[in-house]
Parts: sequence; structure tokens; C-alpha cells
Amino acid sequence: MISRRHYLGGIVAASALLKARASSALGMNARGGKTGYTPVVTPNGSTLPFTMNGGVKEFRLTAEPVVREFAPGMNVNCWGYNGSTPGPTIEAVEGDRVRLFVTNKLPEHTTMHWHGILLPAGMDGVGGLNQPHIKPGETFVYEFTLRQHGTHMYHPHADEAVQMALGMFGFLIIHPKAPKRKIDRDFCVFPMEWRVDPGTMTPNPSVMLDFNAFTFNGKSFPGTAPLVVKTGDRVRVRLANVSMDSHPIHFHGHRWWVTETDGGQIPRSAWWPETT
Repeated sequence: MISRRHYLGGIVAASALLKARASSALGMNARGGKTGYTPVVTPNGSTLPFTMNGGVKEFRLTAEPVVREFAPGMNVNCWGYNGSTPGPTIEAVEGDRVRLFVTNKLPEHTTMHWHGILLPAGMDGVGGLNQPHIKPGETFVYEFTLRQHGTHMYHPHADEAVQMALGMFGFLIIHPKAPKRKIDRDFCVFPMEWRVDPGTMTPNPSVMLDFNAFTFNGKSFPGTAPLVVKTGDRVRVRLANVSMDSHPIHFHGHRWWVTETDGGQIPRSAWWPETT
């Protein structure tokens, strides 16, 4: 029997999904303004709002302990950003100047690394190498100009084995200044593995291979949101993986073209088809 709590939760999730689809169809960003691109949808996640300050897009992230419900009734003690793991997706456009405030509410130091981004060394977020660690209660400000486009991510470079294993990562999506093709639906998905022993609520970050839980964007079935599309839609799915294993991904009954890797965009003549 479906409880009242899960029934209402389903209504809220469905409403959020419909709102995300409507915003995507209208080309609306996290501030409610029009964009020149199709905003990404992070199923079971969110997009980080920004404010404009003198032509600079300002984003605010807070690293903190969070409780994530992987599946109905399965609450897990994680670390993340702005109350969630993965953290909210950051969207910007090639050429934007961005300023990112990172506040640390963890019980230990942290940093923020902008994975794959071309930027000054002092903004790369490797604690003890090119910046001091962000101590508990402190805020560090990163600022740089986006000189590329593609699918990227953010995560700490401080006590990585613990912090990333507990859920500290998120997408950084940079849209091209001059898109070459229109995308109707654009999704971001983080696969992740965890070891949560029976009778506990906290993942064991020292486990490297013997995992017992698997999530997409911090959710396990039946908690995972669907990827809703229409017949005829051109769909892009962006996948990022910071776990210890490779994960084959299969879209049953469909095939797709691999158009981009960690190294950036692939020339169209070199795309290759896949089903898994």
C-alpha cells in the first residue's frame, strides 16, 4: 500500500519534473530568464541559481553534511553541497566570467577543483599546492573566465578518498557561445557506488571495490526519476563518474552517438554509434 507520505512525495516529484520540462522547453535558466540554449535537467537534482554583479555571474556553494534518501525509507549520511549529493548543477556559457563562493561547513578542511576547466593555476583548487585549504567556517572565492564549452564537473582536492566517496561532486556545464545544433532534452547523470553496511546510515569510504549500493544522482530505484522525452526529440545525456569502477550504461531499445569525451568535443566525422 502506498503511504500518504510517499503519495504526496510522488506528486511533488512529478510537479518538479513537469516544471523542469517546461523550463527546458522555454529555454529558461535558474533565474527564470531566457537563454540561448536548452537548460540541462539533473534528474532528482537541481540547477544552482546565480546573480549578476558587474557583468560577472556569481554562484554560491556550501560544502556540508547532508542526509540523502537513496530510496524510500533508506536515509544515508553523506557529504555534499547546498543540501544535496550530487551538488546542484552549475550552468554557464562559453565566455562568461564566473565568481564562485565556496563556504565550508564540514568538520574538516576542503577545497574545490573545477575538473577539466582551463583556468589560472591559483583557481585550480588543489589544497596545499596552489591554494590554502578552506578550513571549517571559512569561504574561498574562485573567479575565472570560461574559455571552452562542454561537460565538466566540480569536486574537492582535499582528503579526496573520504570527501568524494561521501558524495562531494557536481556537474559544471558550459554551453557553447554559438551552438551548432539544437538539443531538445539535455540530461545530467552521475552514477555512484557506495558501501553502506546493514544497520548503519554512513557509507564506508575505505571500501574500494566491495560496494553494495548504486545510485543515479543520489537515488536508487524506485527513487530514480525518469528521463522524460517526446518522440522526435533530440536528446543528450551527459554522464560523469567519480566512483572506483567503470559503469556500462544501456538505453534499452535505442542507440546513440558518442559525441564527446573527457578531452572535449569529437569531430562529427569521428562520432561512433553505441547501445551500451
